[in-house]
Amino acid sequence: MRVVMLHSRVRVEERMLLDALERRGVACDVIDVRGEVFDLSDAGKWAEVDLVLDRSLSLTSSLAAVRILETIGVRCVNPSRTTEICSDKLQTSLALERGGVPTPRVCVGLGQASALQAVERIGYPAVIKPTVGSWGRLVSRVNDRDSAEAVIEHRAVLGSAQQQVFYIQEHIDKPGRDLRIFVVGGEAIAGIERRSEHWITNTALGGKTAGVDVSGEIGEISARAAACVGGDIVAVDLLECPDRGLLVNEINHSMEFRNSVDASGVDIPGLVIEHALALVGTQAGVAP
Repeated sequence: MRVVMLHSRVRVEERMLLDALERRGVACDVIDVRGEVFDLSDAGKWAEVDLVLDRSLSLTSSLAAVRILETIGVRCVNPSRTTEICSDKLQTSLALERGGVPTPRVCVGLGQASALQAVERIGYPAVIKPTVGSWGRLVSRVNDRDSAEAVIEHRAVLGSAQQQVFYIQEHIDKPGRDLRIFVVGGEAIAGIERRSEHWITNTALGGKTAGVDVSGEIGEISARAAACVGGDIVAVDLLECPDRGLLVNEINHSMEFRNSVDASGVDIPGLVIEHALALVGTQAGVAP
């Protein structure tokens, strides 16, 4: 079988996945997507590829490459539709609403005036997020009208076209942590909590991790969320609301896990590779 990993930078996670493939005796071609030419009339070497692991950091490159490869019949992890939904917070919210999965309330404004109205409909404090982004960047909590007007004006004047879609989310008074649950093949396999004194708990911003039990409701709601986006391998971010219980905040299609393996005690990359290989008909035992 021929396996390819597409990347734009080989990080710790990619090395862990390559090690998991090597332990199973599976060779993998590691290809920088930025150097590839995809000929739409000639599949070329890609006709012989059975499985592509998409690990490119560029959303635009990922979507373009995976869409092309899917068209010629290559199985990609994750599928382009999953990437498209998960990379856009508005599309994620719509998918969760359609699937009946509990999620924080969201209002959307498409101009400065309607954005302010959306904030005030949600109520203070509210959270203003870019629809496309990661690592907690450009996420703002606004506590009053003055701060809301300032953030909205800055987005309107300085932001890109994407920033003109004002995604306003209900602020959840979580207990100093959120949960990240790893779902592989429709099953919650591992989870961590991320704690911080700051209201944003991303590990990229200094959040501390510890393992959590993924049985029961935590695993069930995470699996439902993954099904809403058709994800083979995703990380589901949960918030614990004092009044409404578990809410799905976001879903990550190209998950990072370097800080989660030790915290959870689970061989996340091994299980990811196990599932990916099974998708294309190769069964292999999980490495110890």
